[in-house]
Amino acid sequence: MPKVLVVYYSRTGNTEKMANLIAEGIKAGGVDVDVKRVEQTTPEDLLNYDGIVAGSPTYYGSMAWELKKLFDESVRYHGRLDGKVGAAFSSAANIGGGNETTILDILNAMLIHGMIIQGDPQGDHYGRVSINAPDQRVESQCRRMGQRIAELVKKVAG
Repeated sequence: MPKVLVVYYSRTGNTEKMANLIAEGIKAGGVDVDVKRVEQTTPEDLLNYDGIVAGSPTYYGSMAWELKKLFDESVRYHGRLDGKVGAAFSSAANIGGGNETTILDILNAMLIHGMIIQGDPQGDHYGRVSINAPDQRVESQCRRMGQRIAELVKKVAG
């Protein structure tokens, strides 16, 4: 059965809550999922999944260094993530706080690895975003993202 990793960094708990909501959607979509803090994740772990969803709060318009470090260290496996499904999510303190640039930063790293990224014609197009704590809209969008990731992973992984 296909398996997805939801890896995240969270200082206040907002990004962690989003990670768990996305995981709920993945499970509801019929795919196994592991949720791990980035500090408990190694670059080698990335090789064991058909899909990787990464989340970070926004720091100066980019991902937290803890997540960036994971991607930087994953360079030794360049080419081995090719064809895996990837997605990103972010939280920030305010509107215009850099959520989309953070998501695009994460997606850039995934695209360099050759990962498959799916946009969404509804809601948050690039990945899920939250301003402060996730509200009902964000909760719904995170679950939707998880279900969409599950469907794509099943198609790609067979």
